[in-house]
Amino acid sequence: MPSNPSSSHPNFANVKPLLTAAASFAATLVLARSVANDLLPPHLRSYLYHGCRDIFNRFSSQLTMIIDERDGLGPNQIYDAADTYLATKVSPSTHRLKVTKPEKEDNITTTMESNQQITDIFDGVQFHWVLVCSQIEEQNLYNPRLPFRSTVRSFKLCFHRKHRDMVLKSYLPHILHQAKELKQQTKTLKIYTFDFRHMYGNNSNLWIPTNLDHPATFEKLAMDSEIKDFILRDLERFVKRKEYYRKVGKAWKRGYLLYGPPGTGKSSLIAAMANYLRFAVYDLELTEIQCNSDLRKLLIGMGNRSILVVEDIDCSIQFQDRESESAEEENIPFRRRTTQVTLSGLLNFIDGLWSSCGDERIIIFTTNRKEKLDGALLRPGRMDVHVHMSYCSPCGFRLLASNYLGIENHQLFGEIEELILKAKVTPAEVAEQLLKGEDGDTALRELMEFLEDKKMRNEEERKGKIDDESEMEAGEKEERKEENEGIAA
Repeated sequence: MPSNPSSSHPNFANVKPLLTAAASFAATLVLARSVANDLLPPHLRSYLYHGCRDIFNRFSSQLTMIIDERDGLGPNQIYDAADTYLATKVSPSTHRLKVTKPEKEDNITTTMESNQQITDIFDGVQFHWVLVCSQIEEQNLYNPRLPFRSTVRSFKLCFHRKHRDMVLKSYLPHILHQAKELKQQTKTLKIYTFDFRHMYGNNSNLWIPTNLDHPATFEKLAMDSEIKDFILRDLERFVKRKEYYRKVGKAWKRGYLLYGPPGTGKSSLIAAMANYLRFAVYDLELTEIQCNSDLRKLLIGMGNRSILVVEDIDCSIQFQDRESESAEEENIPFRRRTTQVTLSGLLNFIDGLWSSCGDERIIIFTTNRKEKLDGALLRPGRMDVHVHMSYCSPCGFRLLASNYLGIENHQLFGEIEELILKAKVTPAEVAEQLLKGEDGDTALRELMEFLEDKKMRNEEERKGKIDDESEMEAGEKEERKEENEGIAA
């Protein structure tokens, strides 16, 4: 015959009343909630609910922060940063993830799914994140029977209330910084061109993007190694000096002038800079702009962390000097005074008050003939760094041979390097010759033939110029002689 449970377990008699009381209390709460839902109006139920919640919160050590997706009509920067940051904190035990890939992007991203929790540790403190999603209905003015449904998202951040100041002063700024770095590392680079049809519409539609898939890197550039190292150091110093620029009172921007013969790699250098910094490129065609105000509008429409490129600045548009501009404007009817981009407008664009409408920007001008540019464009503060893109050097040739042929050394290198110094060929010409060969030996021999031919043509042209100059000098001497004889007669 089995024994009495209460006799074999003395504590059971003490626990049983507690379980009975808990079950009775739970049943009472369920009944009270049911009665409240049936009898009390919604606004009174909400009032009682919030009142009870406030009472419990006063005795709780936990603090909850709500980070909504939207801040009024605009996005909430902290929500976007948290969404990016938490994607790197997903634990292996997480069972649900949201995976996305925009149409024009290269990377697949994973983010939290609704009602999933992620625990993060910062400075030894635990933080619990939950993504909360709720559906709301909005009235459809056109068809009341079909209301609009939208999803409202927010993050709940829970932690001990004693860490409130640390969250506001350290943890959230840390998330903002980390998210910015993550986005820079994973974003798909874009190159933008402006659409003049949208010039007088929304600023967000001014620039049209497309993916920048240029493979150029500093390691592959056929440039002198000292120049490459100098540019890399200058770029690294620039991106790290935000506070310094603010301290000295300068806009956070840097100007580069790339000058030299065609085919020396100016466009490739720009692409390498964009790939290295992960900056978007904005290609500005000055001939398409009608006035200075349009130029300012394009500047405002640019994003930060970007490179503005004006190629062939000496050929893009004919700038007058500022004195002639002001003199001629007096004779131009008022309605026609703003129908072209002026030099003063361009200078204000790159170095005036409007240049401060954005951070961390690089402005690059390219030209084949530096001597044709107005001196006002070239001074520091506008074009801070002047980079001479010269003819191919022996160092550049070796890099091209490695890139195109996979050859680090060859018995013909010595002869080719001697010819490189005399022939004055661009990296583009050398690269084109290396592409033609079926194999390494053939390509190098054909390159030697090309260099010898180019050297001979350069000597003939130089000799022809000397002969022309000699003939001109002889002609001038003959004219002076005839004039002197006429005067004597």
